[in-house]
Amino acid sequence: MALKSADIIADGDAIRAKWADGMSARFHAIWLRDNAQDEATRDAGNGQRLIALSEIPSGIRVTGAKSHGDVLNVTFSNGHVTRFPEDWLRTHAYDRAHVATPWSDAITLWRGDHTIRCAGLGDLQSNPDALRQWLAAVRRDGVAKVHGLPTTSGSLEKVVNLFGYIRETNYGRWFEVRSEINPTNLAYTNLGLQAHTDNPYRDPVPGLQILACLENTVEGGESGVVDGFAAAETLRQENPDGFEALARYPARFEYAGSSGVRLTSKRPVIERNPDGEVIAIRFNNRSMAAVTDIPFDDMGVWYAALRRLGEIIDAPDSQITFRLDPGEAFIVDNTRVLHARNAFSSGGMRWLQGCYADKDGLLSTLSTLEAS
Repeated sequence: MALKSADIIADGDAIRAKWADGMSARFHAIWLRDNAQDEATRDAGNGQRLIALSEIPSGIRVTGAKSHGDVLNVTFSNGHVTRFPEDWLRTHAYDRAHVATPWSDAITLWRGDHTIRCAGLGDLQSNPDALRQWLAAVRRDGVAKVHGLPTTSGSLEKVVNLFGYIRETNYGRWFEVRSEINPTNLAYTNLGLQAHTDNPYRDPVPGLQILACLENTVEGGESGVVDGFAAAETLRQENPDGFEALARYPARFEYAGSSGVRLTSKRPVIERNPDGEVIAIRFNNRSMAAVTDIPFDDMGVWYAALRRLGEIIDAPDSQITFRLDPGEAFIVDNTRVLHARNAFSSGGMRWLQGCYADKDGLLSTLSTLEAS
């Protein structure tokens, strides 16, 4: 959209840009100078700033603003001249009403009737467009499936190699999910597991978890996933005060394992960024320690909200349930999607392997594919 005019206002402390469709936005002089796109301000290769804010005069003003073609030429009081693409200014306009919204526009909330995107490993390895769509599904839905993995130990690393690197923990590069005689974690039994996020006792928690099936001849043991953001939104609609309590006050999580491993973290069950957007869910009753950071008068409200959130998560219509067969795997955004397991028989073998990865690698690969 073409820029119609750019007027200097407030004695040069800002400009007002107007586009042909009626959109109008103000930009401060200091913001314009700090975000200049010229080669004296930013590296042409990586886009990083070449100057510090302290190098910009504190009282800098705009002395000239003129549209030419599809760019806006801006001159500053210290003599610096730069150019802004008009579409870049429009995209980065901040002169608007900032309304706190609980959910990012990049995600889609879902319930148990949602269809999980699934793709073959070979296609993801050889077809950039298929990989782009699969990674976009993980960003949007927080979960995706893949089939065609070798049924050999460590094959789940092939999934992580599509976008990043394994995040090694005290469990190793990957861990075995099968029954043990003296388990250090309830995951290593044949018991059912309530839907949960993994490792809430870490700071930061692993952003992604991958679970791959190598063998499965048991009765039961179906996997399940729940959109924790959708569950939190249901709670917010039903009980805003309860939602606020879970977002305001921190819970405590801890883990004590073998080899002297002791991990603790203090974070809210529903975590928001400063803009009010929900960015993470931590729900894992097995790892929750005694909560001591909530005022007496609010403890009852907090527990009632946590109970109701658990009921929403446990509801059959919240969960997608599926059986993992050998060569199949699924990935979840561990800051959003909870995963569960049904109990299974002691006869036969159910052998899964799991690992963690960081979400920034996935988002970086997706951004690169979308830009190509």
